[in-house]
Amino acid sequence: MKKLILLFLAISVMGLHFVSSAQKEITLTNIWKDYIFIPKSVPGFASMPHSDYYTTVDLAGIHQFSFETGKEVKMLLSNQMLETASQKKLYMSKLSDYSFDNSETKILLAFDEEYIYRRSTCAYYYVYDLKNNTLTQVSNTDAGKISFADFSADGTKVAFVRDYNLYYYDLANQKEVQITTDGKENHILNGFADWVHEEELSMSQCFYWSPDGLKIAFLRFDESDVKQFSMTMWGELYPEEYTYKYPKAGEDNSLVDIYVYDLQTAQTQKIDFPREDCYYPRVYWLSNSTDLMVLKLNRLQNQLDFYRCNITDHSRNIVLTDKNDAWLEISEDYYFLEDNKTVIFTSERDGYNHIYKAEFGEDPVQLTSGNYEVKNICTIDFQKKLIYYLSNESHVLNQDLYVVNFDGKKKKLLTDGTGWNTPTFNSNAHFYCNNYSNATTAPIYTVHNSAGKLLYTLEDNEEFMQRAKEYGFSKKELFSFTTDEGIELNGWMIKPLRFNPNQKYPVLMYVYGGPGSQEVSNAYYRGNDHAWYQMLAQKGYIVVCVDGRGTAGRGDAFKKVIYKQMGKFEAIDQIATAHYLQTLPYVDKDRIGIWGWSFGGYLSSLAMFKGEGVFKMAMAVAPVTNWRYYDNIYTERFLQKPQDNPEGYDDNSPCFFANKLEGNYLLIHGTGDDNVHFQNSMDLVTQLNKAEKQYEQFFYPNKNHFIYGGNTRFQLYTKLTNFLLKNL
Repeated sequence: MKKLILLFLAISVMGLHFVSSAQKEITLTNIWKDYIFIPKSVPGFASMPHSDYYTTVDLAGIHQFSFETGKEVKMLLSNQMLETASQKKLYMSKLSDYSFDNSETKILLAFDEEYIYRRSTCAYYYVYDLKNNTLTQVSNTDAGKISFADFSADGTKVAFVRDYNLYYYDLANQKEVQITTDGKENHILNGFADWVHEEELSMSQCFYWSPDGLKIAFLRFDESDVKQFSMTMWGELYPEEYTYKYPKAGEDNSLVDIYVYDLQTAQTQKIDFPREDCYYPRVYWLSNSTDLMVLKLNRLQNQLDFYRCNITDHSRNIVLTDKNDAWLEISEDYYFLEDNKTVIFTSERDGYNHIYKAEFGEDPVQLTSGNYEVKNICTIDFQKKLIYYLSNESHVLNQDLYVVNFDGKKKKLLTDGTGWNTPTFNSNAHFYCNNYSNATTAPIYTVHNSAGKLLYTLEDNEEFMQRAKEYGFSKKELFSFTTDEGIELNGWMIKPLRFNPNQKYPVLMYVYGGPGSQEVSNAYYRGNDHAWYQMLAQKGYIVVCVDGRGTAGRGDAFKKVIYKQMGKFEAIDQIATAHYLQTLPYVDKDRIGIWGWSFGGYLSSLAMFKGEGVFKMAMAVAPVTNWRYYDNIYTERFLQKPQDNPEGYDDNSPCFFANKLEGNYLLIHGTGDDNVHFQNSMDLVTQLNKAEKQYEQFFYPNKNHFIYGGNTRFQLYTKLTNFLLKNL
């Protein structure tokens, strides 16, 4: 069967070229079994907490390097040392993650890690003492795996969550202390975010050590009144039902309380917030270990209040408020200075995302400004009063590193403005490792000092680029065009290597298009799909991606025009892209297709149904088909509650346009998708059947939103490829 599939893929369809004998053929086996088209990175790269060293990991162990020279200083923890200390029970091959205490004398090791949801995991944790060459298990194997193990500031204790209760382990006396006792799945979660907070507010670990290591603040989620969602897990004689709490748009959320546990008194106090219909997306300790900064976000997510909560006198005051006419983006860019009265943060309050500094109770001072976006703050050098940040000031499709003073002066570009940069700074902001790429150059990992000076290269991916050349990879071309509405849109295009402008080519459009996303950039394509697009180009297809309204990098006016009508302008812009492509002399205007995953599956379906025949085919993987079925934090951020904006939910739901399907349509979903429920596809199928439409569908038993594991991706992309070759 495998040979038949590969033979079919090698055959050229009508109007397409055979692969030239001068280049190697790209196959799905290359891409999704051998994974030979994934650029190299620097495995396990991590900055050490308080020194100018970094570490990497391989099967031999954890290696320590000098940031300044790039030379290996020593092997911190070898596989042999680990085997000896663990009595041959633990090996580097099973190491999932590691971190250091502040003194850099202990390493917290996670083994056999399992994902719970997108950001939450559980594992067996151990502490290796580098001074004594001893290994101590945090908790014990009989009690099962634990989550979010985290050193105290002095490295003497490790806090963690087990069975939704919060604990800490005292390394000196090897004693476990239980802080909460009421944790229960689908009811009470202590220090552990519920599903929707984890997915949409990037929360998972919800406990926080104080700087003095004597207190732990934590969130308690009461899910009791949140409605449950069940999924059938297939494979047994009697399939099991997996049930968890999932608040859909307009439905009740968890009730969240904030507590502080004192390790010295073993007492827990509740921070005095009334139980409201709101979110607490971020909690921070100030350096004095007596003030807790609690960020409170209203349910509509357009007002963020910064509360200073003193745990000694129990005072609670708003010291800063951020607002937006549409929605606010919650980030990690909240830095509290050691004076305990100043915060540096990012905000879109002037229409673009920029950096601000505010003393508590005073109006913020804007430190960056202009018609460009600050992507995020990378780090802050508090001693030198310097802020290192990323922005697209050089070009909307670039991402560059800049530095600016605390007063907003002496701004300096540290990269060269020619591509996409993602730096990782060490803890004291003396050095950084930069990941650079552009549209045609695979990632290059280099180390620099804080002034931006190149010190050495860790990985140049020359081997990968040579392989890409051998297989005839085409260049990703960046372009832009203006729609009939006068909207300029940016895109990328991959053409066949031996492109002939006098020939007509079919086009496959890829779309994601979710609010605040960006698929079009001057960066090397970040996923393994890039090789698949190259395979399609090798078979004579043009592949195109265009970011429409609602996407990132161009300010609030461009991004937030979708507010309360999500899907409308996004679909209009994808249809407009297809019409633009039809005007190009080398495009076969009758052979344009579109595909996407998740929000992209939603948008490819909606564009297909509303496109009035402009698309010959569409493929949708794990699509939302009705926003009433999706979670409340994400959906209400853009559409408000369905009770208050029913038209916003219904006017752009693919389920309500199934009767307008023209062309060939493929629908794919995993039945175990905890994010975009299988229910979405089932309801769309019901509407397509009702409208007597013909289509194809394929479902993956028990697979989640990523449809991964075993040969699943190979099978999935074989299905997508065969459908495309047949119908486009």
